Amino acid sequence: MGATRRGKGYQPLTVTGTRGGYTAQSQVLDATLTRVEQGLRRVLVVDDDEVIRQLIAVNLQLEGFDVSMAVDGQDCLDKVGDVDPDVITLDVMMPRLDGWETAVQLRNSPDTAHIKVVLISARAQEDDKARGSSVGADAYLTKPFDPNEMIRVVRELAGAC
Repeated sequence: MGATRRGKGYQPLTVTGTRGGYTAQSQVLDATLTRVEQGLRRVLVVDDDEVIRQLIAVNLQLEGFDVSMAVDGQDCLDKVGDVDPDVITLDVMMPRLDGWETAVQLRNSPDTAHIKVVLISARAQEDDKARGSSVGADAYLTKPFDPNEMIRVVRELAGAC
């Protein structure tokens, strides 16, 4: 890992808020250089709702993941090359570029086709889940989701079990 990765995603983070049944309040402290050098798995969290984005990020950071965030699909595509994530958690319903189209673009690019994608959506119909599979998602979680299940899925996809 190069010097440009050191400290990335490890700024102290406090999350407080309630939205859609979620309450997030936590503080994530700086990781040690030793953990960075050991090759933490990287996750790019993409959601237009700040509370949900922070909730996912905090839970993953507490589990030892190096987390970066994006506010929508276009922001994800703009950041993915710099972040070089192992896994992307991707909301479906977002402005500018939704999760469906973002997943398609990730799969169609040779530079990003290998990245594992977890779609996270309030859309819970079987048609939605089938569409997730057809756009190349590796997993599909419905909101409200169990944070432990989300962590389990991300760990499995990142090979961090």
